[in-house]
Amino acid sequence: MEPRRTELTAADGVRLTGHWWRLEGASPSTTVIINPATGVHSRYYHRYAAYLAENGFSVLTYDYRGIGLSRPESLKGSTFTWRQWGEQDFDAALRHALQEDETGRLLVVGHSIGGFLPGYSPAVGRVSAMLSVGGQYGYWGDYLPARRLPLFLKWHIAMPAITLAFGHFPGKRLGWLEDLPKGVAYGWGLQQSRAEQGLTREAAEVMRDRFATATGPILSVAMSDDEIATPKAIDRAMRYYRRAPVTKVLLAPQDLGFARVGHFDLFHARHEGGFWRQTLAFLRDGENSWGNRVYP
Repeated sequence: MEPRRTELTAADGVRLTGHWWRLEGASPSTTVIINPATGVHSRYYHRYAAYLAENGFSVLTYDYRGIGLSRPESLKGSTFTWRQWGEQDFDAALRHALQEDETGRLLVVGHSIGGFLPGYSPAVGRVSAMLSVGGQYGYWGDYLPARRLPLFLKWHIAMPAITLAFGHFPGKRLGWLEDLPKGVAYGWGLQQSRAEQGLTREAAEVMRDRFATATGPILSVAMSDDEIATPKAIDRAMRYYRRAPVTKVLLAPQDLGFARVGHFDLFHARHEGGFWRQTLAFLRDGENSWGNRVYP
C-alpha cells in the first residue's frame, strides 16, 4: 500500500510531515490518528497503519516537530517540548484529520507519550475515542521498582547531561531512539510527578480544563513487563482525563503468545495476528478484547 504524503501546519506556523493510509476504492468507517512515542519515527507505525487501512480505516501518521520527517536541518538550540507536541502538533493533526474525515468518527491510537498528550489540544473534545498503549509521561518514580535506578540514571541523569553538552540529545548516535530536541529531552529527564510542572497556576488550570473536555471512552493498555509504563504511571496519567470513561487493561506477554513484550514492541509486525487484530474490536465497535484483564 502506498500512502499519500501530506503536510500539516501547526497554529504557530511549524510545518510537519505525515501520511494518509487508505485502501483505494474503499469507504472507510472511521478515521484514526496514530501518535508516536517519544523519539520514535512515525515509520515504525506504518505497518500498523497499513493494517488498519486494509481493515476499513482511514489512518493518519505523522512526526512531531524535531523528529523524523518533521525534523529541521539542525536541532541545536531547538526548544521544542512535549507540551508543544500536544498543543500544536497533535492539534494540527487532529484539525487536519477532521477536515478530511468523511466518517463522523475520529479515533486516536497513542503510544507512550502519544497516549497522554491529546489532552493538551484545545480540540480534544472532538475525539470520539482513544486507544492508549502504555500512555504516560515518564515520571521516574513510577518505573518498575527493580529497574528504577538504572532507568533513572539513563533517562534522568545521563540524558539531560548529554543534552546539555550537545545542545540536543543525540539519541541515534547512542542507539537510544531518535535524536531529541533539548526541550523534549529536558522535559523527560527532569519530569516530576505532576504534568503541570513548570506552568503558572493559570496555565496549569487551562491545561487541566483542556484534558477535561475529552469525554470519549479511553481504553488504556499496559504490559506487565513494561518497566516504564507501569500501572502506577498509567493511573497517574489517566487521572487527567477526569471526564472520560477510562478502562484500564494489564496484559502479560503470555496473553499475546510471547515471552517478552515491554514498552516498545506492540507495534512490531509480529503482533499482527494477535494484539493488532484484537485492537480492531475497540476501534470498530468500542469493545474491549481483554475484558478479563481489566484492573481498577
